Amino acid sequence: MSSRPRVSVPATAASGDIIEIKALISHTMESGQRRDASGNRIPRKIINAFACTFNGEPVFSCAIEPAVAANPFLSFSARVTESGTFRFAWTDDDGSVFEAEEAIEVS
Repeated sequence: MSSRPRVSVPATAASGDIIEIKALISHTMESGQRRDASGNRIPRKIINAFACTFNGEPVFSCAIEPAVAANPFLSFSARVTESGTFRFAWTDDDGSVFEAEEAIEVS
């Protein structure tokens, strides 16, 4: 399964509103604890970090551990005072970074 990010950000908000942001990435999240049919350990491959910025300023970030299920879903809030772009980045164990962005118009 290829990793595919999806995010939900309101298209518009009033200045000072607190909005809910939802982020999900399709990812198998292999913990490194399982073995294949031959008894060989399946290498760990997880999304281990998530970060969100708004107009270049940090909004939310977290470390993700192996116990998190496949397709990790995050939901968090942010106060918006100006129009701009949210940028999202998920980092995999192998150094791959999966990115998405969403704009919001603030009046």
